[in-house]
Amino acid sequence: MASRVKFEKSCEVGVFARLTNAYCIVPAGGGSQNFYSVLEAELAGGVPVVRASIGGTRIVGRLCVGNKRGLLLPHTITDQEFQHLKNNLPDQVEIRRVEERLSALGNCIACNDHVALAHPDLDKETEEAISDVLGVEVFRQTIAGNILVGSYCTFTNEGGLVHPQTSVEDLDELSTLLQVPLVGGTINRGSEVVSAGMAANDWTAFCGSDTTATEVSVVESVFRLRDPRLGALGSDLKNSMVQDYY
Repeated sequence: MASRVKFEKSCEVGVFARLTNAYCIVPAGGGSQNFYSVLEAELAGGVPVVRASIGGTRIVGRLCVGNKRGLLLPHTITDQEFQHLKNNLPDQVEIRRVEERLSALGNCIACNDHVALAHPDLDKETEEAISDVLGVEVFRQTIAGNILVGSYCTFTNEGGLVHPQTSVEDLDELSTLLQVPLVGGTINRGSEVVSAGMAANDWTAFCGSDTTATEVSVVESVFRLRDPRLGALGSDLKNSMVQDYY
C-alpha cells in the first residue's frame, strides 16, 4: 500500500527520507510528528526508522543513497553524525563516506538491491564505492536526457517510476538493465521529480500528500504494492484488452 504524507509543510517526502529494505533514515528534530508516526507505524517490525542529520541539514533523502547492504554518505557529514548512523543502523549494513564533489548523492544515484544508475560525471572512485558497498552493478545513465538520475526515477526490486517523458525505447532499455518493470509517471499532482516526492521499498511506499488518486494507483501498480490477486487480475485484463484491440 502507498501512504500519502507530508513533512511539515512540504510534500517532497523523498527529500527528507531514505527508505530501503533494511532501514529508513529521516530528519532529526522538527515538528512533524505525524510524518514520523505514519512511517514508524507502517514500518513497525520491518525496518528501523533512524532520525539523523547529514552535514547539519535535514534533507537526508537527497544527500545519501543506500540499499539493504550499505549506505553511502557525502563528505559533508560530520564524524558525530556518521557515528550516530553507524550506532543505529543494522549491523549488516556497511556505511562509507565518499569524497565526491557531487555531494547530493541521492540526486546522482538511484539503486535497488541489485543494480544502480549513476550520474555520468561521478568520479571513478565513487562508482567503485557504489559497487563495493551496495553490492550492485553500476550503469552510468540519463533519464529522459536528465543527468540527475537519482532525482528522476525511483525503483525497488519490484518495479520503478521514471520521468514521464522517458521514451518507449529508453524505458525498454532501462527496464532490461534493471530487470524490473518501469513506467513513466508523475508524483505530487504532476511533478516530474519523482524521487523527491516519494520513498519506496519492496513492500510499501510513501508519497507526498499532493499526490493524486491516479498517481497513487500507478505507484501501487508498478511497485506491486497491491494484493497480488488484484495485480494478476489487472494484468490479465490488460493483456486481454491489448489482444482485443489488435
